[in-house]
Amino acid sequence: MPADHPILPPVRLLPDAELAREALAAPLFARAVRLARWAGPETRVSAGGELVDEQLPAAAEQLGLGDELSEGDGEAYASEAWRVAVDTGLLDVEYPVQDDESAEAEAVESAESAEEGDEEERTGRVTHGEQLALVTSGAPQDILSLWLDALDVAFADATVPVLDDLTAAIDDDGEIDFDALDWDPEEEAEFLEGVLGNLYLLTVAEGGGADSPVPLPVLAASMIIPDDMGEPTDDILEQVSEAMMRLDEQFRVLEPIGLVSYVPVDEALMAEDADPAGTPEPEPPVGDDDVSRYGMVRLTPLGLYGIRARMLEAGVAAPVVGELAGKDAHALLDGVARFPEAAARAETEQWLAGRAPLDAVRELLAAARGRDTGAPVRRLQCQQALSLVGAEAEAAVREVLDDAELGGLARVWLAELGAGDVPPPPESMIFWLAVDTIAAQLDAEGEPDELQELVEGLVGQHSGFFEAAWRVDHPATADVLEAMGRLHRDRAVSKDARKAAFKARSRGGS
Repeated sequence: MPADHPILPPVRLLPDAELAREALAAPLFARAVRLARWAGPETRVSAGGELVDEQLPAAAEQLGLGDELSEGDGEAYASEAWRVAVDTGLLDVEYPVQDDESAEAEAVESAESAEEGDEEERTGRVTHGEQLALVTSGAPQDILSLWLDALDVAFADATVPVLDDLTAAIDDDGEIDFDALDWDPEEEAEFLEGVLGNLYLLTVAEGGGADSPVPLPVLAASMIIPDDMGEPTDDILEQVSEAMMRLDEQFRVLEPIGLVSYVPVDEALMAEDADPAGTPEPEPPVGDDDVSRYGMVRLTPLGLYGIRARMLEAGVAAPVVGELAGKDAHALLDGVARFPEAAARAETEQWLAGRAPLDAVRELLAAARGRDTGAPVRRLQCQQALSLVGAEAEAAVREVLDDAELGGLARVWLAELGAGDVPPPPESMIFWLAVDTIAAQLDAEGEPDELQELVEGLVGQHSGFFEAAWRVDHPATADVLEAMGRLHRDRAVSKDARKAAFKARSRGGS
C-alpha cells in the first residue's frame, strides 16, 4: 500500500448507548459508583483522599467482597474502586480551611507525631461529586467520558511496579529506592500504550470488530522482535518472556475496567517453566499447541472505543466505520480507498442507506470524474459502490454511457446487471478503461500478483495492445505502461511495454 495511506484501518464501534451500558457494567467502574453512593460526611479519608484503613472493611462489605475473596483482597478492591471514584469526580474530598497560625501549629504537631511513629493524618470531608448524577441522568457520551477518566486511573495502576518489586526496593530507612527499582514511569506507560496500539491494529485489521483473541506471546513479540529479524537471539527471547509476564500482570489490572477480555497465563505453566531458582526460562512458548495456556487477550467493544479515544487524543488518525455517511460522494470515494474491502463495503452501504438510489448514483458518478492522480481510484471505488445498487439506478448509469471517463464502467455495470440494449464500447474506450483500471490498482495496492495476471490477460486478449495503448489520452498512460513492463513475465513483451511508455512520454500526453 502506498506510504501516504494511513496505517490504521477503520474500526466498527457499537452505538454510544450500548457502549455506555457496557461502561456501567464494567466491574471496577460499577464498584466506584456504588462506593460513591455509599460514602457520606462520616466517611474518613486520609490527606491523599484515600479511605483510611479502618473504613476499608465496611467499603468491601458494601461491595459484597467480604466473603468471596481471601483476606485483604476485598479491601484492596475497595481501595482501588475508591480511588477511581475520587479521580473521576464521582466523589469530592474537601479539607477544612485553616488560617496561617492553625496551619503552622498542625504542621508542628504532624512533625512531632511522625517522630513518635504516629501515622495519623489530617482527614477530609467526603461529598458526592457533580459527576455522580451523570451516571443516571447523563447522556451516553457523558457516561463514556466518565469511563475514559476511570480508564486513565486503571492505566496508571497498570504501569506501576508490582508489589514484590516495590518491597524489594525498600531501603534501610523504609523508603523506596527508585534507582534500585529500575522503573521509568514514562517508559513503562509508553510501552503499554504501544502494546494496546498493536492490539488495536491486530483487531481492526481483521475487519474492524473485536472477535478474535490474540495470544500473549504474539503481542509481546510484536513489541520486542524487530520486523527484519530472522531467528531471534536468546537475549531477545528472554525479553519477550519478561514482557509476557509483565503484560500478564497489566491485563489483569485492565480487565476489570472493561478494556479487555483476558485469559491469564496458566500459573501451573509458569511453575513448569521456572528453573530451581524460580527464574522463568528465556524461550517463549510461541509454537506451543495449547497457546491459550500462555494468555489470550482481546479488546472488548468498549476497549476498542477506549483505545481509539486515546489515539485521537494523541493526534493519531483512527477512522471509524460510518463517519463518512454524512459527507459527499467525493469524500466517500477518497475515504474508502484507504479501507480494507470489508470496511469499505460497510462504509459505502451506510452512505447509500441515507440517499435515494438515483440521486446517490448520480452523485457518485459525478465525483468519479477527473484527471487528477486520485481519480482512477475514485472510479474504481465508484464501480464497487455501484455493485451495491440495484436496477433502480439503471437510468442514472445510462446517462454517462457516452462519457469518455465513465462510459466504460457504466457498460460493465449494465452488463453485470443483465440489462439489454447496451451499446458496444469504441476501441478507444476499451483501452482507456484498461489504463484507468491498472492505474487505480497500482495506486490502491501497489503491484500484487493479481495485477500481474490482469496485465498478462489484457496483453494476451488484444493483439497489438501496446501500439494502441501508448496513444491513450490518460494522465497515467506512461506510468501504467512502465508498470506493465515490470509486471509481465515475458521479456519480449516487457520490452514492448517500455518502448510504448517512452512513446507516451515523448507524445507529451502523460
